[in-house]
Amino acid sequence: MSDELLRQHDKHVTRLTLNRPQKANALSASLVEAMIDAVDYAATDGTRLLILEGTGTHFCAGFDFSEIQARSEGDLALRFIRIETLLQALYHAPYETLALAQGRVFGAGADIVASCGLRIASPDTTFRMPGLRFGVVLGTRRLVHRVGADQARDILSTSRTFDAVEALGIGFLTGIAPQSEWPEKISGAQVAAETLTPAAMSALHRRTITDSRADDMAELARSVSAPGLKERIRRFRESTN
Repeated sequence: MSDELLRQHDKHVTRLTLNRPQKANALSASLVEAMIDAVDYAATDGTRLLILEGTGTHFCAGFDFSEIQARSEGDLALRFIRIETLLQALYHAPYETLALAQGRVFGAGADIVASCGLRIASPDTTFRMPGLRFGVVLGTRRLVHRVGADQARDILSTSRTFDAVEALGIGFLTGIAPQSEWPEKISGAQVAAETLTPAAMSALHRRTITDSRADDMAELARSVSAPGLKERIRRFRESTN
């Protein structure tokens, strides 16, 4: 396991901690691959509850844009595709998933939260999902499933920041709690995750989550394969500085 991702497994609980606090836990290519491996492995080791959290001030700042000018557009497109692979693995995992978020949660970091079944944030957490500003279609159907079409359209078209209170009100979050109360929330989630057998939990997920994986990946691939991805990202980053 990479130092960028810390993994703890105790009985039926797997805990994954994003460990790039100096980068606000931004998603490097190696971190994404480590997360995919860990999420997939959790389906084989008896995990009933998978917890995702981040060290430091911020849960996750999304795609790591450092050094993108040194990468080809093909490399960048593949990185977005691998992020979508991670999000799909979380969203369709055969076990319960719990995201614990704090600070500034940006882009694909917010998509990670939305992909989890239980989504708890500290009161000061803020979210922003600006991917459409540079033409990347990531996680749209999952967001619609969480908050409804009108709210999703507003969040994505404006790329505005929304806080934890609003996120809870629209269904993006399932709870708000200061970090001091997270151990209690984890205990409650663990008890609930043990209520159903793994087979029953998997069946429940299949029947309550629409499987749009192929369409989601196809739309993302079309958006990131359009020429000029690096330039679109550059213009977006300049506009936000």
